[in-house]
Amino acid sequence: MKLKSLLFLSFCLLLLAISCNKDDITFDAPSQELRFSRDTVFCDTVYHQVRSETYAVKVFNNEDKDVMIPRISLEKGAASLYRINVDGKPGHHFQNVPLRKKDSLYIFVEIAPQATGPEAIAEDRILFTTGAGQQHVTLFSVVQDAEFFIKTPSNPNVIASDATWSNNKAKIIYGDLTLDPGVHLTIQPGTKVYFHKNSGMKVSTGATLNINGTKDEQVILRGDRNDTYYDTIPRNWNSIRMEKNSNLTMNHARLFGGTRGLEMTETNATITNSFIHNFYEYGIYAIRSNINANNLVMNNCGDACIGIYKGGMYDFVHSTIVNYSELLHQAPRDGIFAANEYKNENGQTEQGSLHFNIRNSIVYSDRDNALSLEQTPGQLLNFTIQNCLLKYSGTSAAGFDFDTNSNVTGSIKNQEPKFINYFAAQMNLRVKSDSPARGKGDLTVANSVPTDIVGADRTSNPTLGAYQ
Repeated sequence: MKLKSLLFLSFCLLLLAISCNKDDITFDAPSQELRFSRDTVFCDTVYHQVRSETYAVKVFNNEDKDVMIPRISLEKGAASLYRINVDGKPGHHFQNVPLRKKDSLYIFVEIAPQATGPEAIAEDRILFTTGAGQQHVTLFSVVQDAEFFIKTPSNPNVIASDATWSNNKAKIIYGDLTLDPGVHLTIQPGTKVYFHKNSGMKVSTGATLNINGTKDEQVILRGDRNDTYYDTIPRNWNSIRMEKNSNLTMNHARLFGGTRGLEMTETNATITNSFIHNFYEYGIYAIRSNINANNLVMNNCGDACIGIYKGGMYDFVHSTIVNYSELLHQAPRDGIFAANEYKNENGQTEQGSLHFNIRNSIVYSDRDNALSLEQTPGQLLNFTIQNCLLKYSGTSAAGFDFDTNSNVTGSIKNQEPKFINYFAAQMNLRVKSDSPARGKGDLTVANSVPTDIVGADRTSNPTLGAYQ
C-alpha cells in the first residue's frame, strides 16, 4: 500500500514538472507594431457624474512570438475622466503586459465625468509603449451638464408651479414627470430633453407645454442613449401624454425614438417647423383633439405617423407625412389614419364628429395606401384634401374616392415624390428637382405659411410638403 502511494505521488510530481515546463514561456519585446480593433473610441454622450456604457478595444499581436508590452497607460493618468481595464485589471498605468503570439487582449473603456460647463469635449489617449515605438488609441466623448428628474416612491416627480427650462443643462427624466393641472412649462431654444427607458411626461388637465425652439437651436426630445445607433431605434422611452383640456405649442422641435410621440386626449395643439419620427406605434396619437400643424415632417412610425380617433378638428398645411421603415416592416405603417370612433380603456365605443383638412402636403408610404378616413354611420366627417400628393389604393382602403369626391381638389395620386433620402439613418425628405411635388402647391395656401421648415420663401411656385 505504501509502495502504491509512493508511485502515485511520484507520478503527480512528474505531471507537475511537465506542466511547469510547458508554461515556462519566454516573452520578448515586440519588434512590430501592435494592431487595434479601432483607432478611436467614440463614447456615447455622457452626463454629469453618470457612468457611460463600457466600450471595448481589442489589441492584437500579429508576431510569431510571445511579446511583453512594456507599458500601457492613459496619457492623462489619474487625472483622466476615463477609466480603463486591461485584461481584467482596472487602473491608469500598466507595465509588462504579456500577449501570446497571434493572440489578443481586451481593453475596456468607460467615462464618468464631472461636467465643467453646459457641453464640453472629453478627450484622452491610451498609450502603448513598445520597442517598435509608441502607438495610441484616442478616446473621445461629449460631456453635458444635466439636471435630473427622477421618480421614486418618495418623490412623485411633479412640476407644481410654472417653470422654464433653459439650455444650460440637459434635462434627464427617469420615470414619469408630471405637470400639475394649470402649470405652464416653457422649454427654451437649444434645450435637450432625454427620457430614460420606460419614462415619459404627463401634461395634466389645464396644463400647458410650450416647446420654443428656433431654426438654429432646435429643442430635442429623445431617449437618453446618445449613441447614433439609437437615433433609428424606437421604444427607447414612452411618450408625452397630454390629458383632457391640456395645451401644446411646439416650434422647431425634434421628437423621436419612443413608443408614442405626442399622445393627446382632447388637447389643443399648434405644431410648427418640427420633426416627429421613429416611433413604435404613433408619432401623434390624438383622441378628439384640435391640432393645427404646418411645416411638419414625419416618418417611420409602426401603426401610423398620425392616428386620429373619436373625431376632432385637424388642419395640416405644407407637411410631409410619410412612412417608410426597415425595422417596422410588419406593422401597418399608415401615413394618416383618422376615424370617428374610439374604444376607451373599458372597451366601450365612443364617437365624435371629425373635421379633417390637409393642404399643400405629401402623404406617402411604402404601403399601398397612406391616408385612411373611417366614417362611423351617423357621425359627421368633413374633410378637405387640397393640392396634395397621396399614396392611394382605392375607396375601400382610403374611405373616399380620389377621382370623384369634390372634397379632393388639385391633388396627385401614386406618383413617387422622389425624396433625397427617406431612410431613418440619414433622413432627408426634401424632394429632388424633378419631383412631381415641385410647383404644385396652391399659392393662397402657401401665403398662409410663407416660409418653409428651414426658412426658405415659398410665396412663388410653392412645392408640396414642408420643404420648398
